[in-house]
Amino acid sequence: MNGLSFKELCCLFCCPPCPSSIASKLAFLPPEPTYSLTPLADDSLKYTLNLTERSEWQHTSRELEYIEVFVCTTSTSRNNKIACMYVKTSPSDKFTILFSHGNAVDLGQMSSFFVGLSTRINCNILGYDYSGYGASKGRPSEKNMYADIDAAYQVLLSRYQLSPNHIILYGQSIGTVPTIDLASRREVGAVILHSPLMSGIRLAFPQTKRTCCLDVFTSIDKVPQIKSPVLVIHGTDDEVIDFSHGLAIFEKCPRTVAPLWVEGAGHNDVELYSQYLERLKRLIKTEMVAS
Repeated sequence: MNGLSFKELCCLFCCPPCPSSIASKLAFLPPEPTYSLTPLADDSLKYTLNLTERSEWQHTSRELEYIEVFVCTTSTSRNNKIACMYVKTSPSDKFTILFSHGNAVDLGQMSSFFVGLSTRINCNILGYDYSGYGASKGRPSEKNMYADIDAAYQVLLSRYQLSPNHIILYGQSIGTVPTIDLASRREVGAVILHSPLMSGIRLAFPQTKRTCCLDVFTSIDKVPQIKSPVLVIHGTDDEVIDFSHGLAIFEKCPRTVAPLWVEGAGHNDVELYSQYLERLKRLIKTEMVAS
C-alpha cells in the first residue's frame, strides 16, 4: 500500500468518481516488469522464464529447475490472461501455497523468496501476478484481483489435480484482499493473512468504525464467512498497515489458530525474524493435520 498526503486523501474521498477509482489510486503500484515469459516453440503451454537484473535473484541457475512458469490457458472471468509461477522443491510436498503477493512487486522479484520459502517449509508454492502486473494482461483493479485469484485457484484444481484441503491460501498486505475474498467463498486447508488490512477507508482514516458505500477492499466484512483455520501474522511496528488491523481481522475470524505477532517488526521485515518460519512449519506439520 502506498502513502497519500492529506490533500490527496481529501480529493480521493470527498469527490470520488467511484469506489473502483479509489482502489486504483490507493493501492496499485505495479512495478516495471522484472521478468518476461518466452513460449517454447515446440509446446505453446510451456514458457521460459527470463529474469532481469531488477528481479534480485539470489539463487543458483540450478535452482531455476524448481520453477515452472506459464500463462493460464483460459482467461479470467474478466477476460485477462495471468502469469503464474509454480515452485516445487520436493516431490513429497503434501500441501501447496497459493501466494498473493504484496504491492509494487511482481513474480520476478518474488521468485527468490518463493524458492527459499518452499525449501525451508517443505511446501509447494503457486504465485501469480495480478492483472497489469508483470506478464499478466489487463489493468489492476479490485474486481480483477478477485477474478485473478479464482483463475489461479482453478489452476491448482485442474492442472495439478489438488484437492481443496491441500491448498493453503497465503496473502501478504494487499494480497490479503483477494485471499480473504476467495477464502470466504471456498473451503481450503488453511489461510495465512500476513499484514492484513480491514478496508481501504479504515486504512486511510483509522477512526472509521463502519463500512460505507465508498469503501474498498472490505475484508473485515468477509472474514466471518471463512470456514478454514486462519493464521494471522503482523508486525507490531508496522508503519504501512497498523497492527490494529491484524488484531481486528483476527478477532473477526471464526476459526483461528494462534496468531504470530512479531514484536518490533515493520511491514516488510517480518520474514527476517526466526519465529516466522517456525510458525509456518508448525501450521503445516501439526495444525494442518489436526484440522
